[in-house]
Amino acid sequence: MKGIILAGGAGTRLYPASSPISKILLPVYDKPMIYYPLSVLMQAGIREILIITNPEDDANFRKLLGDGSRWGISVSYKIQHEKRGIADAFLLGEEFIGSDACALILGDNLFYGNGFESLLKRACENKKGATVFAYEVGDPHRFGVVEFDAQGRAVSLEEKPAAPKSRFAVTGLYFYDNNVVKYAKELTPSARGELEITDLNKRYLQENNLHVLTLERGFAWLDTGTHESVLEAANFVHSMQVNQGVEIACLEEIALTKGFITEQELKAQLATLPDNVYYNFVRSLVSQK
Repeated sequence: MKGIILAGGAGTRLYPASSPISKILLPVYDKPMIYYPLSVLMQAGIREILIITNPEDDANFRKLLGDGSRWGISVSYKIQHEKRGIADAFLLGEEFIGSDACALILGDNLFYGNGFESLLKRACENKKGATVFAYEVGDPHRFGVVEFDAQGRAVSLEEKPAAPKSRFAVTGLYFYDNNVVKYAKELTPSARGELEITDLNKRYLQENNLHVLTLERGFAWLDTGTHESVLEAANFVHSMQVNQGVEIACLEEIALTKGFITEQELKAQLATLPDNVYYNFVRSLVSQK
């Protein structure tokens, strides 16, 4: 399976902070925002990743992430020259996807909670159809909303409904079989001129091939598209790291745990890394071993 991070867009809701740089490169506490979605794909065991950027920030993403080899992954890049919707990622990534299944995550999404890796494993193991994640929110009209029947099966999807049929939003993390490119090509732009991810998911729902996994209470999903949500995410990360001694979205830790890199490779990297809280945590991983 391959992975795509959609990191284009102007980020106008975060102006003026995002005026000189992509919002996906802004810090969320101690890391660039893109570390969080990248960590999700790595946790899922995905090692071939495409970053879709805008023309202005392509060089900045390349400077930050390079080819991904220091984490034992392969990172490539594609420029989205105009905003055409989330589902456009599959048209831009057609050559990258090839004959594989594909996961897509939005660059401004943060996920954290116990049992998340087991859910990611279930999504990766689903060889037919699509798997999305639902999360109960207080403002469902801002999102794509999924409605369930009495047996907990998804029966409808609506994009930003005025009168939501449930409080469950579809998060910005999606897993698809290889039909996704074909289905994306068959989408009709919406009234706002975009290829809607909800319309793509509806196609899978109509074919009884949409699997919805619910993120239970106690799980954190943050869509960092506003100043308030960026602050909320930063406070959440700070609280978890200080109070529980974890390092959320530490790419080096995930790479080492997953076997993407060896302890010796990490030790070699540490000699070139600065002396700060983040990299001292990484150093502790090697010293503990």
